[in-house]
Amino acid sequence: MKAHPQIQEKNQDLFRSELNSILNLHHELCRLAELIDWQRFDEQFATYFPSPTGNPAKSARLIAGLLYLKHAFNLSDEALIERWVENPYWQYFCGEQYLQHEFPIDPTSMTKWRKRLGEKGCELLLQEMLQVGVKVKAVKLEDMKKVVVDTTVQEKAVSYPTDAKLYHRGRERLVKLAKKHGLKLRQSYERLSKKVLFQANCYGRANQLKRMKKKAKKLKTYLGCVYRDIKRQVDQRTHLKDYFESELRLIKQLLTQEKHSSNKLYSLHAPEVECIAKGKAHKKYEFGVKTSIATTHKSNFVIGINTFPGKPYDGHTLKAALDQVERLIGRRPESSYVDRGYRGHQETETKVIISGQKRFMKTRALRRAMKRRNAIEPVIGHLKSDTRLGRNYLKGTLGDQVNALLSGAGHNLRIILRLLKLFWLYILFCLLQNFSSKIIRTA
Repeated sequence: MKAHPQIQEKNQDLFRSELNSILNLHHELCRLAELIDWQRFDEQFATYFPSPTGNPAKSARLIAGLLYLKHAFNLSDEALIERWVENPYWQYFCGEQYLQHEFPIDPTSMTKWRKRLGEKGCELLLQEMLQVGVKVKAVKLEDMKKVVVDTTVQEKAVSYPTDAKLYHRGRERLVKLAKKHGLKLRQSYERLSKKVLFQANCYGRANQLKRMKKKAKKLKTYLGCVYRDIKRQVDQRTHLKDYFESELRLIKQLLTQEKHSSNKLYSLHAPEVECIAKGKAHKKYEFGVKTSIATTHKSNFVIGINTFPGKPYDGHTLKAALDQVERLIGRRPESSYVDRGYRGHQETETKVIISGQKRFMKTRALRRAMKRRNAIEPVIGHLKSDTRLGRNYLKGTLGDQVNALLSGAGHNLRIILRLLKLFWLYILFCLLQNFSSKIIRTA
């Protein structure tokens, strides 16, 4: 199943025109396609296909191009494939020779490719964007000596968790699984559970918390009855244990957890979700995973982005974040600017400058440099609103890491495209200005 490189046809079709003859090759996507080293992806992605047998996979350039476009333009897998057919510039960027009228891949193939590439493959995509950024002078090598590091929460695509909602949803999942495998339940509580959930939500909206807790306790009783009924039947039918084991384990954790329990379960379809408090006035708690972001001090280019499950202290994430930056750019930054949450860090190789410490504010240059640390906040905002970091739809801890890395690559790609577009408009403006001056002289 080894991925094969795209082979351009040497003989032109008499009835079809090539894309490079009908498109504006000065378009930013066409210029960017010439700057990216696509051969690198062909060589590196081939290692993710251990078996030489089977139908050849799609080309590495097509998959890499689709992943770049998805996060640069903030699209779902389905919308991405639909727009790819409509946009010839996207097809040229992904290496097509002629205009295509059919889907290049099924949208579900994007999920399979992300799993296959994993963290290392997505780091390669981010690293390539860093090299292209240096080529077009969107970022300088000198800028990478100083970095700004901060953490945020990459929120998962889950609704706000409440006890009543979790109990009701857990009962629904168990009943559905039991029907699928032919288990006959004593009582499913389907009608009663919906009614009690509605009452609990009404009491919560009216701020009648005691009544709300009473209804949530009743929902927990319904879930416990269904759980014990299914567990008794599964213990008697050993061939069903593999189908029910993971679901029963989640429900048991849900029934036994208390208010102040560690590693609480906040979502049944995404059990890796964590509750993180970042001290925001408008949003007290966020449900997802802690994510560290490293940008250049001057040009706001993302040169490192990593997720840290387990809700570690910010200071304990700094060393791993700088290790990733060193892995991507080939050298360790000389200094890093961080906020007060990084006090007590364990980094010794890089000079760490923490905001609010007077020993770093002795000169005017240092004070000005420290003010640039705040520039990472709007970068985080753009990552969340423009490149899908704000709501992660990918499954598991691997999905968290892959989505974060691709979001960083998409952010850098947007900066590069904007620079290429402005550069071409500047040249066009200069040419028009010279042309108009010549007309005035001759007149």
